[in-house]
Amino acid sequence: MEPKHSAEMSRHLDKQNKALMETYRAMSHELHKLQVEEEIIMRKLYELMSVEGLLPKRKNEKQLEKAGESTQENEERES
Repeated sequence: MEPKHSAEMSRHLDKQNKALMETYRAMSHELHKLQVEEEIIMRKLYELMSVEGLLPKRKNEKQLEKAGESTQENEERES
């Protein structure tokens, strides 16, 4: 390749590289914004489901709940 063409090619590749880097940064920034938005939405969904009682109860919570029910049943029987 002639030096003239290689210099033009180099400038062209530099411009493409800059454009690609700008695009990469913009897409990376947009991805980060979407991930933050997803996290906020998932937290709100969790809160809503918790309030509505739609979440499966954890094992420990079930055991505590059963223990509470047994205590209440025993108290009622004694009365």
